[in-house]
Amino acid sequence: MLEEESQIKYNQIQMDKTYNPRKTEIRIYSFWEKGGWFTPKIVRGKKPFTLIMPPPNANAPLHVGHGLVITVEDIMVRYHRMLGQPTLYLPGSDHASIATQVSFEKKLAQHGLTRYDLGREKFFTDVMTFTLNNKKTIENQTRKLGASCDWSRNSFTLDPKFNEPIYTVFKKLYDQKLIYRDERMINWCPRCQTALSDLEVEHKETKTKLWYIRYPFKSGKKFITVATTRPETMLGDTAVA
Repeated sequence: MLEEESQIKYNQIQMDKTYNPRKTEIRIYSFWEKGGWFTPKIVRGKKPFTLIMPPPNANAPLHVGHGLVITVEDIMVRYHRMLGQPTLYLPGSDHASIATQVSFEKKLAQHGLTRYDLGREKFFTDVMTFTLNNKKTIENQTRKLGASCDWSRNSFTLDPKFNEPIYTVFKKLYDQKLIYRDERMINWCPRCQTALSDLEVEHKETKTKLWYIRYPFKSGKKFITVATTRPETMLGDTAVA
């Protein structure tokens, strides 16, 4: 009799014919997040483990490369959490500066506009809105990947807690004359009208002329010949190695 009743109850259970990841995974992740399962608690005597997510650039949604990296990182994080260690996976996103500006200007170009058409203030406001929208998309994508991040510590590179110390240190270094303004040869973007770091420069091989420059000795009787593709740097030369 009991077996028949159990069979009847089993037959009455409504189950999806196929697994629905959208419905199931959102519910489970929400349960994890609301329960604070990804927020580590300090335990005396236990060695903590922390992994800081390299903040994705908020100039576009995540791509498959981000998915791979986040998956590998989350495997490490969950492994240490299963060992019983207080484990923190710190999420965040990067405003990405020039990269975001370029991405936004490409969108403007699709409508036949430039940043000069918007004006300085509106351009800044619209770029910030664009960045924050991408930031929100990135956070949702990261959640859908199932990454066990502590969202209570979610960070953004323009958060005041990061900017204020930078301003303080910058002023301190300036007051100590360790930061100064001077005329130097720099990487310059003619389109963005701004300086670029060496990391942001894209190197391209081109065919050009090789210049031979004669550097005379002090006596003026002899000279040494140096070959270069950048003769314009000659004015800044102080020695020949």
